[in-house]
Amino acid sequence: MYTAMNFVKDDLFDEGRHTRGKVGFVLLSSEQTIEGDMFRLFPADVGLHFARVSSADDITVACLSSLTRELTRSASTLLPDAGLDVVSYACTSGSLVLGEDKVVDALRTGAPKARPTSLITSVIRALKALEVSKIAVATPYLDEVNDREKNYLQDRGFEVTRICGLNLRYDSEMVRVRPERIADFAKTVDTTDAEAVFISCGALRSLDIVDELEQTLKKPVICSNQAMAWDILRLLGIRDRVAGYGTLMRSC
Repeated sequence: MYTAMNFVKDDLFDEGRHTRGKVGFVLLSSEQTIEGDMFRLFPADVGLHFARVSSADDITVACLSSLTRELTRSASTLLPDAGLDVVSYACTSGSLVLGEDKVVDALRTGAPKARPTSLITSVIRALKALEVSKIAVATPYLDEVNDREKNYLQDRGFEVTRICGLNLRYDSEMVRVRPERIADFAKTVDTTDAEAVFISCGALRSLDIVDELEQTLKKPVICSNQAMAWDILRLLGIRDRVAGYGTLMRSC
């Protein structure tokens, strides 16, 4: 026998490090921003776990439309036996191109014990929590994706006062946009009648400038990763307030 001591199981185990929940994120294979942002926004006692779809670098409607099976496969690799609480498709453009229902079905098939959601779902919930209906939208996307996004938001009751993109095709370019240029771009997209500005895309480093930009524009600013973290925390029943990342994280 190599066992040094005999333990009663109830005395040997505790609940583990992540006592307030375990979250799975399905990312694009080229994604480089979301993981770091999530570790900034979530408390240490929430476990964060990441899987990636096999996808091209292109952020186009054709590419994003082809990933349903990959969502299921990737979700199935996330803590399959360890009690995952929430699983999210962490791609704004990808989730709106496929549509929330298709994303939920794909994630639920792969991770049936977890509550499925998507980044565009989180954005919509965040905008509703802020009680805004008129929004200006700044994106890095091509026009074909912007058209989809504008229609998607308008179909859900929001008035898009303006939507403009940086006309970038590749995710590997989006992750390299300077945060100060994101802020400058968002200022040009804002309109006087917009009640909030939404900076779309989890690849952008918008989290770095969201709080300062709100102070400049004198209105709420939502960015993708901020909205996703806020929404998932609420799905876990966690209502922690986090300073430094905009009105949404601080007050809602």
